Amino acid sequence: MSNTTSTLARGAIRPRVRKGHAQSHPGVAPLSAVGHRNTSFAPLPRPLGDPPYHYDLAEKFPDIAKAIKTAGKMTFHVVGDSGGVQDAEFQMNVAHAMTSDLDGKKGAAKPQFCYHVGDVVYYNGQIDAYYAQFYEPYGQYDAPIFAIPGNHDGEVDDPSTGETSLDGFVRYFMAAKPDVDPISKDSPRVQLDLPNVYWTLVTQFATFVGMYTNVPEHGSIDSVQQQWITNEFKTAPTDRALILALHHPIYSFDDHHSGSSRMADVLENAVRDTGRAPNLVLSGHVHDYQRIEQTIAKGKPTPFIVTGNGGYHNLHLVKEKNGAVDPDTGAKLIYANCKNWGFLTLSIDGNTISGAVTEVDRTGVAKLTDRFEYSAGPLTLSDSRSVKTL
Repeated sequence: MSNTTSTLARGAIRPRVRKGHAQSHPGVAPLSAVGHRNTSFAPLPRPLGDPPYHYDLAEKFPDIAKAIKTAGKMTFHVVGDSGGVQDAEFQMNVAHAMTSDLDGKKGAAKPQFCYHVGDVVYYNGQIDAYYAQFYEPYGQYDAPIFAIPGNHDGEVDDPSTGETSLDGFVRYFMAAKPDVDPISKDSPRVQLDLPNVYWTLVTQFATFVGMYTNVPEHGSIDSVQQQWITNEFKTAPTDRALILALHHPIYSFDDHHSGSSRMADVLENAVRDTGRAPNLVLSGHVHDYQRIEQTIAKGKPTPFIVTGNGGYHNLHLVKEKNGAVDPDTGAKLIYANCKNWGFLTLSIDGNTISGAVTEVDRTGVAKLTDRFEYSAGPLTLSDSRSVKTL
């Protein structure tokens, strides 16, 4: 039999991402037969709360809700892929820049919390790695850090450790009785009681629907989570912004992962079934920063932001220039940075979502770069069947 029919060729690597395209395509996934990582779909831990897994900011953090009401807007950080597993310097530089924001810069609002879009701890979300990659770096960051898990948070490569998928994540973020975990040592931080690994953060100015896209490359969810997402879109209040957060990006112009057509289908199904589109989509996984626009509701683009440069040492290259357009989907790259680490600061009021990116170079010098503004008003489709293929 000719070896040309074999699925594996000598010296084969993952096929190159197509130039100018923002989503995955057949062949982009790693060759699992020669991979050493366990990237199969992992069972979900038991939820801490009841459906629909809402976490009310005003109920859990009344002081923050009061500050938001007084300011007339909410301001918060967004960061992803922060774990400094091989070189902690880059994560520490980003964490220091975030912490300095909490001191209140002249003319800038003080961030009230941080929303982490996954890969808190590399490589397998181990409990004993939380001190070096979570507790210590944010030891002076005295604001709550909420999160959705990433694929590395859910991976388990060595079952002999006795740990199962997301044990580390659950131990900090989903504690039934929040307390200070002894593993935090000299950087104590009280645990959170998030209701599930996918959950909705309810605030005065925005509803955050946070998915868990599991371990497989390009993400994977079951039908139960798809139904939950659709329900959250359908029931989300129309007097505030709707934000979707997921680890695996729907669009990305990088040359390593690319975006996920699988996750695009998840969002498209929710929009088709409800007629509601998100004002903003946040993701990580790709180790750089990108702001991409796609028009779902007529006349008003939705920004898809990749903020996966939160501290992991290896950044992913973006070869496309700002303004590049994916010929298949029409997604447009507005701004990208793949040379520096950093984080995003968002402010939301009743009318506007505004943002600014802080880029941190390898010496720790921080500077503001990408600034933007979008509508916080509800994005609805008069005929949900008319939504374009994402």
